[in-house]
Amino acid sequence: MIATIIPNKKKHYSVLLDEIISIITPQYGGTFIDCTFGQGGYSKKILEFSNTKVISLDRDKDSEKIASEIKKKLKNRFIFNNKKFSEIDTIDLRNEKIKGIIFDLGYSYTQIKNLEKGLSFNSKGELDMRMGLNKFSAKDAICKLDQKDLENIFRYFGDEKDYKKIAYKITKDRKVKNIDIPTLVKIIYSSKKKKYYKVHAATKVFQALRIFVNKEITELIYGLINATKILKKNGIIVVVSFHSLEDKIVKYFFKSLSENKSVSRYMPKEQEKKNLFKVMSKKPIIPSDKEIKENISSRSAKLRFATKQENFNDFETDILNKFKYLIDIENYSKKL
Repeated sequence: MIATIIPNKKKHYSVLLDEIISIITPQYGGTFIDCTFGQGGYSKKILEFSNTKVISLDRDKDSEKIASEIKKKLKNRFIFNNKKFSEIDTIDLRNEKIKGIIFDLGYSYTQIKNLEKGLSFNSKGELDMRMGLNKFSAKDAICKLDQKDLENIFRYFGDEKDYKKIAYKITKDRKVKNIDIPTLVKIIYSSKKKKYYKVHAATKVFQALRIFVNKEITELIYGLINATKILKKNGIIVVVSFHSLEDKIVKYFFKSLSENKSVSRYMPKEQEKKNLFKVMSKKPIIPSDKEIKENISSRSAKLRFATKQENFNDFETDILNKFKYLIDIENYSKKL
């Protein structure tokens, strides 16, 4: 998820909010799913339009506090589910025609500043990084995985150039000391060839660990697949990503279903195959200079969206094979 953490940011911003509203058009009413409720920015904005309903999800139990306040005011128009968004297909959607589904893959300011979660390299405590509904922590990974596993996590999830030195020093130091957040940051600094950085030296390793701990690759892939299954014809999926790995997955998924024709097995054999998605632009939408000035951490955001053109949900996609090498790395978690 979001690769750069800005420690002195004062509040949480909903990235590309105006652009998303213009895409999903809640002013004309409809039911929407906010897959990453967080601080509720997108949900609250959609609910400003009186003929709307929002069904929200978030794996972070802390989000339920904000959701409960909205629920008090808009009981019949708002539902919150403490679920991972990969489980979107388990929500009761009888009698609901979903107009739009939104994924914001970034972390909120509140989550970053919560020292108990241990998401930031500015935290002082133990390595945790669990966003909720997890089975293991970052400390489990750092303390129990072998050097080669850690190398692959840092290399492929963080694009960290010094992955070998960092993994080696972790496995060496953990034999004699507790690896908490300050200790890990020191290990990263001491392992780096280059000592001057535009961003914090620990950024990429912390990104990699967050992705691994929260299984963000499989979450995103199954979230996209299951969201597409429940979406009806003319419904829209919107995804805001914050690093190249996420964007690569989203781009491939939309492209594969907009260029590779498919057909439901329940349709007559003679029926012409059609593209399941329509993608309006090959290039992502990015924040304006004004938004970046107000919220510097939005600078890496990329928004992609697609419209479902057909009403079947048993489509075929090769996305799991395409990104199998990343899923295999996430499966190191079976050792923990």
